[in-house]
Amino acid sequence: MTPTVLVHRDQRLLAQAVAARLVTRLVDVQSATGSASVVLTGGGIGIAVLSAIAATPARDAVDWARLDVWWGDERFLPSGHPDRNETQAREALLDAVDVDPARLRPMPASDAADDAESAAEAYAAALRKATRPEDHADVPAFDVLLLGIGPDGHTASLFPGQPAVYDDRMVVAVQGAPKPPPTRLTLTFDAINAAKEVWMVAAGETKAAPVAMALGGAGRVQVPAAGVRGRQRTLWLLDAPAASKIPAGLTRLASP
Repeated sequence: MTPTVLVHRDQRLLAQAVAARLVTRLVDVQSATGSASVVLTGGGIGIAVLSAIAATPARDAVDWARLDVWWGDERFLPSGHPDRNETQAREALLDAVDVDPARLRPMPASDAADDAESAAEAYAAALRKATRPEDHADVPAFDVLLLGIGPDGHTASLFPGQPAVYDDRMVVAVQGAPKPPPTRLTLTFDAINAAKEVWMVAAGETKAAPVAMALGGAGRVQVPAAGVRGRQRTLWLLDAPAASKIPAGLTRLASP
C-alpha cells in the first residue's frame, strides 16, 4: 500500500496538525466502536504532538477513559526517569486527562523487571491478552500507531542492522543500541505492521535523508523506517525540512 505523504510548513504547525488529526481519529473510532487504541512514540516531535493535544480544547472530545494507550518502544530505565518515553508522555499529556489507569500500558521499567528480556516477554504477554479474535495476530489491531524516525533511519528502537530487525517475536529487548541508553524494549515489524494505521511523524533537516531513503524504496534492514506500514493506511506526516529530499514523483500534499 502506497503511503500518503502530508507536508506542513514547520515543526510547530506539524505538531498541531498531527494533534488535531489524532483527536479526530480517536473520536471517530470511539463513536463507531465504543473505544479506541493508540500506540505512542517518544522523541521531540512525538512529545510535541502530545503537548499540542494537551493545549487544545478539542482534547475534551476524546473519551480518555475508553482509550487504550500503548508504547512502541521504551528506554529500559527506572520508573519516573526523565528519559523514559512514558515519563515524558505523562508530563506532556497523560497526567492532564482522565485515562483509565488499567488501560494505560507502559513498557516495564528496569526497577520492575529482572532484566530487559523478561520485560519484553511481559509486554508481549500483555499484548496477547488484549487481542480479540478479529485481530488475527498476537497483538491488537491498534487504531493508530505513532512512530518517529532517526537520522540513521531507525524507528521505534529498531536500528539498522541490529538483531531486532530480523526478529519475528512481537516485543524484543535491544542490547547495545547505538544511541543511549543502550538497553531498550521495542515492538518489532510484525507488531507494528498489525496496526490499522501507522503514522510516521518527522521534523527537521536531519531527517530529510532517511525520510527520502525510506520512501525511495530502501530495505528495512538498512533503513528500518522503510519497513513499517499500516494494514489500512500509512501516513508520513512531515515538516518542510524533513520532506526536502523526497524522491521526485512521490505524492506530496503541502499545507499552507
